[in-house]
Amino acid sequence: MKFQKLFLLLFCSATIFAQMDQSLLNDINSIEGKVIDWRHYFHENPELSNREFNTGKKIAEHLKNLGFDVTENVAHTGVVGILKGDFPGKVIALRADIDALPVTERNDLPFKSKVTTTFLGQETGVMHACGHDTHIAILMGVAEVLSKHKDFLHGTVKFIFQPAEEGPPPGEEAGASLMIKEGVLKNPDVDAIFGLHIGSGTPVGTINYKPGGTMAAVEQFTVNVKGKQTHGSRPWGGVDPIYISAKIIDGFQSIISRESDLTNEAAVITVGKITSGVRFNIIPESAELVGTVRTLDSDMREKIIRRMNEMSRDIAAAYGGTATITWQSNTVITFNDLELTEQMLPSLEAAAGKDNVHLVKATTGGEDFSYFQEVVPGFYFFLGGMTPGNKESFPHHTPDFLIDDSSMLLGVKVFCQLTLDYLNKTN
Repeated sequence: MKFQKLFLLLFCSATIFAQMDQSLLNDINSIEGKVIDWRHYFHENPELSNREFNTGKKIAEHLKNLGFDVTENVAHTGVVGILKGDFPGKVIALRADIDALPVTERNDLPFKSKVTTTFLGQETGVMHACGHDTHIAILMGVAEVLSKHKDFLHGTVKFIFQPAEEGPPPGEEAGASLMIKEGVLKNPDVDAIFGLHIGSGTPVGTINYKPGGTMAAVEQFTVNVKGKQTHGSRPWGGVDPIYISAKIIDGFQSIISRESDLTNEAAVITVGKITSGVRFNIIPESAELVGTVRTLDSDMREKIIRRMNEMSRDIAAAYGGTATITWQSNTVITFNDLELTEQMLPSLEAAAGKDNVHLVKATTGGEDFSYFQEVVPGFYFFLGGMTPGNKESFPHHTPDFLIDDSSMLLGVKVFCQLTLDYLNKTN
C-alpha cells in the first residue's frame, strides 16, 4: 500500500494539482464532528490576548496525543507542533490565531460564552467575536488528518497556534512578531507559511483570495490635547480641549476625503475612544483621543501619518491649546507572495471547486500574519462562514458575530490540499 501511495504522489506531481487519496478524503469528512465540538468548546471558553492559558493546554494535549513534537508557551501562550513526513523535503507552516476579544456575546447559542473579565479597568464579557475559535478547530482537525497520512508527505509540517493576534495588553509583547523573535520559523526553517480567516459575510463553501496586498497596515494612535480648565458657564475663561478634539477629528477625516488618492488604494482613519472631563459644568484641562489608521500603500501611509502629526499640532494651536500624537505600529501590510499565490491557486480550486474560488479586492482589516510574510513567502486567504441563503451577516468584532459550523470542513480540506500540493510538488 505504501508503494501505491508513493506512485500516486509521483504521478500527481506531474499534474496541475495533487488528487487526494480516497482514504485521506474519508478521514477529512469523518473529522467534522470533532472539529465542531472543538470549536464549541473554545467558543464557550474564550481567553484574551496573552492569557490563552487553557486554550494552549488543550491544543498542546491534542498534538501530543497525535505524537507531534510539541513546544508550549511560545510567545507566552502559543503552541507549536511539528509533523515529519515519511519522506524528506521542504517545511511548510500552517497558522491559526487563538485569542478572543473583550466583547459581551448577545447570541443565544447552546455554547454561548458567559465568560467575563476586567479589561483596561472595565468589566466586560469575553467572546470569540472574530472566529478564531474556528481557526483553532480547523487546524486541530488538519493535524489529526495529516498525522494519519505521513506516508503522503515529502517534508515537514509546522503547526503554529498563535496567541494575541488582536494585540497584547499595554506594555506587553505578543503575537506573530514575538513568535518570530523566539524562533518559530527556525529549527526546522520554514519555506512557506499559510493562513486563513473565516468570514461572517461570505457564504459557506466559498474561498476568497487576493495576490499582493490583501489586508491593511494597522497603526494605533493616541492624541493628547491640553487646554485650560474653567467653569462650564465661562468658556472664555479657559481653553476647551473637547472642542479642540472635535476639530482635530474633523480635520483627520479631511485627510482621507480631500488629501488621499483613494483611486490608488483605500485608507481609513477612525477615532474609537475619547476620554475627557468629570462633570457637566466643568471644561476640563485635557482630552485623549485613541484610534487607528488603516493603509494599503506605503507612500499613503507615510503621508497620512505626517499630515495627522501636523494637523493635530496646528489645529490645537489655532484654538489656544496644544496637542501631541504618539504612534504604535500593530501590523504591516498583509502581502500574499505573488509567485506562491499563483502556484497554490489550483489547490484552492481543487479543494473548493473552481466556481467557488473568488478573486477579491483588498480589505482594510489588519492581520499580524503579515509579520510572518516579511520573513518567508506566505499566502493568506478567506473562508466563507455565512449560512447559505442568509441575507444578513453579523460583522466581526460585534456581540452578534455568528459563524455556521458547516463552514469548517472546507477549511480542513483546503489546508490539507495546500500542504500536499506544496510539499509534493516543490521537492
